[in-house]
Amino acid sequence: MGFSPQDVERYARHLVLSEIGGPGQQKLAASTVAVIGAGGVGSPAALYLAAAGVGTLRIIDPDTVSLSNLQRQVLFDTVDTGRLKVEVAERRLAALNPGVRLHAVPEALTAETAARLITGADVVLDGTDDFDVRHAVNAACVAAGIPLVSGALGRWSGQVGVFTGRPCYRCLVPDLPPDAETCARVGVVGALAGVIGSMAALEVIKLVTGAGEPLTGRLLLYDGLSATSRTVEVTADPGCPVCSTSALIQSPARGVPEG
Repeated sequence: MGFSPQDVERYARHLVLSEIGGPGQQKLAASTVAVIGAGGVGSPAALYLAAAGVGTLRIIDPDTVSLSNLQRQVLFDTVDTGRLKVEVAERRLAALNPGVRLHAVPEALTAETAARLITGADVVLDGTDDFDVRHAVNAACVAAGIPLVSGALGRWSGQVGVFTGRPCYRCLVPDLPPDAETCARVGVVGALAGVIGSMAALEVIKLVTGAGEPLTGRLLLYDGLSATSRTVEVTADPGCPVCSTSALIQSPARGVPEG
């Protein structure tokens, strides 16, 4: 895959990085990334992935733009209120980088639809704030052997993790929290979405290009109020119903080696 003179200029700052260079940029151009949720995490992540030259971006979100989104969801403008998020995202990302193939999917991801919606993706980025969706995405990624980048935020803090088989996200959050906090309930400072979304996009780029050390099996915790961060290991749950040995044996389609 060659680069046009325009490509060389557009990606010049990547091409001079020893960790990316021409081969890494070619990997980005050949990759497909599915972004689940075009909200606080997904908006900045999608912008940076399109700018980075990811070949195909699949944006999955059933919602429309509301005025309360605009404080942190940087894909959208005031005039977009009431429009489908994925349609606005498609237009905005195409304007940013016409070389990216964009698939707008105005559909809710559920346990029944997850496998179909992520089929063909090289990496999945989940930025939703619904634990049912997070568990469905995780199970589908484990079954398909697709790396999952998970980003979440609330109030003044956020987290980013990478899951490639075992341990999986279900090992981190085994049950649906009965009183799960959402941005709508507890609030969130808008700029935090940019921090976590950018970190999530960076992990996707590292996974695709092979640069550096992704957060595989680890969780980066960021506290915006104190401007501190720390990274913790995620322990594999021996009884995990998604990624444990017994679960994989019971579901032959889930032929995912331990990460």
